Amino acid sequence: MADVPMPNDLEALAALLSGAGFVAADEEADELLACAAGDVELLDSLVWRRLTGEPLAWITGNVSFCDMEVRVDPGVYVPRWQSEPLARRAVERLSSTGAAIDLCTGAGAIAKTLTTTARPVARVVASDVDEHAVACAAANGVEAYCGDLFSPLPRMVEGLVDVVVGVVPYVPTPALALLPRDTLAFESRLSYDGGRDGTEILRRVVAESPRFLRRGGALLLELGGEQADALAHDLARRGYVGVTTLFDGDGDVRGIEATFEEHRGRHRVYPRHP
Repeated sequence: MADVPMPNDLEALAALLSGAGFVAADEEADELLACAAGDVELLDSLVWRRLTGEPLAWITGNVSFCDMEVRVDPGVYVPRWQSEPLARRAVERLSSTGAAIDLCTGAGAIAKTLTTTARPVARVVASDVDEHAVACAAANGVEAYCGDLFSPLPRMVEGLVDVVVGVVPYVPTPALALLPRDTLAFESRLSYDGGRDGTEILRRVVAESPRFLRRGGALLLELGGEQADALAHDLARRGYVGVTTLFDGDGDVRGIEATFEEHRGRHRVYPRHP
């Protein structure tokens, strides 16, 4: 084993992490040193946990998301910075006294962004199938419910929601093997597996959201590849208009935004919950 540098040796610790293949070695070294707070034995433990590939957020207990600190408990999906533009767009679509739903909330990062940093009067509810994630989200101040997508949410928000937003599983099952080596060694497959083409859960959200969205409300979903095109028919059939594909700074597809515009003279038709 390599020697673990002293707690105040940022350069040596960064070199150790960089040599192990961590891209943001300087930033990670700084976080680990701050977490250890001068305790040499604790630093030793934290560093070797990181070298096994354990998510940094599980080790330090938090992550920065949209310029705020979000608690992340071990075992809970770690919010990624790539989801921040989706969260910020959700803030823009949420009225000051409106309502929003955050699906597959994980640690509750997007829901917390909506309530804490932008719309403190609005009602934001969230759901996740993982009870540990729900507990973590609640610790972050989120009104979170345990269950599948919309099924555990309070019915009083039906038809009143400004925004449905979600980072739901969208990795095609055959592509799971292409994820970074340590991802599925620590995080749950359920956080990623979106079925054969990655759209299985995305399509369910598209179909079930109209029950909750008000007319003019927004659907915001993270996705990738050709999935935006794959969902086009589903979105049109369910009464969504103004569908926009969201791209990141590298020009890669990162999500979609669509506005729910219920057809006049037609009754809403919803799938039944199991």
